[in-house]
Amino acid sequence: MKNDNKKGFYFKQYEAPFQSPFDKLFGVFKELITHTSGDFDEAIDWLRELDKEYKLTDEHYTIDDFIEDLKKKGYIRDELKEDGTSGIGITSKTERAIRQQALDTIFGNLKRSGTGNHKTKHSGNGDEHTGEFREFHFGDGLERISLTESLRNAQINNGVESFMLTENDLVVEETQFKSQMSTVLMIDISHSMILYGEDRITPAKKVAMALAELITTRYPKDTLDILVFGNDAWTIAIKDLPYLKVGPFHTNTVAGLQLAMDILRRKRNTNKQIFMITDGKPSCVREKDGSYYMNSNGLDEYIVDKCYSQAQQARKLHIPITTFMIANDPYLQQFVNRFTEANQGKAFYTGLKGLGEMIFEDYETNRKKRIK
Repeated sequence: MKNDNKKGFYFKQYEAPFQSPFDKLFGVFKELITHTSGDFDEAIDWLRELDKEYKLTDEHYTIDDFIEDLKKKGYIRDELKEDGTSGIGITSKTERAIRQQALDTIFGNLKRSGTGNHKTKHSGNGDEHTGEFREFHFGDGLERISLTESLRNAQINNGVESFMLTENDLVVEETQFKSQMSTVLMIDISHSMILYGEDRITPAKKVAMALAELITTRYPKDTLDILVFGNDAWTIAIKDLPYLKVGPFHTNTVAGLQLAMDILRRKRNTNKQIFMITDGKPSCVREKDGSYYMNSNGLDEYIVDKCYSQAQQARKLHIPITTFMIANDPYLQQFVNRFTEANQGKAFYTGLKGLGEMIFEDYETNRKKRIK
């Protein structure tokens, strides 16, 4: 008898999944609008140039058709520019789409969850079921009693014919507490983030948008605050991330750390942490009289000592600092080593490639333990 069951691998030519003309262009547009810091006109100019080179459109669907669809779908709107002229800007719907694309690109296929997922090893009146049971104790809530297991015990202990449910038959299912995490993400926007022919701010923006989307969708009980630091430090809203630009600033790491700790002091969560993305040495501090002391030549002992003091202060507050250093200068690595030792935190020396994955892995690692 002939056996038609065939096992093994079958190879065929790859066929890309179908995308409508709009979807194909929209993916490219979201990438371009991130690079242009929300400048719609510049993004469209780039898109037209790419279209000339790679033939992204045809006579049936043009760039002008794409722009019209963006308006119809609510991704762009007419607005008044700062110089008083009329123009086109992106909407909050586009901002959300950009964050989602950053999440998909950097963090991969992550499934959403309805609640936070920061487990501690303490059992009790938590909100995550473990599948394990124990005897009912005085003070346990009635809603935690496992009816099926309790009835089963009653049948075993008292028999079916003379069925009786007693307190000794009751069991409850163990649960675990979930700790909530409060994170402050610090982004260096000093001028060096675009020097030497390398765009470092765009990858940092993408990481921030992906982390924001991850936390708001998968861990909604957690908090994420984002601040930028140059000569000074200030917070920005998640919706402002696509428009973030580098300025003609020095690097006031001290101001960034002070603001981050002020933010975390007001959080009630036990687990707190600071992520800092920077590519340069601290070169600026603000004095008590409001003046600035700046020195870009090497590592200024006065400035770095203030950084070490902030690291130690964060350690006293039980706030670990994870530094992502986008530079490989030996003297800067020595500074980061001493800074990390003062805080008992962590440091990653990395280029731009893989930055997002490292931040995600560190966030996931920290959420599984209780930071003390």
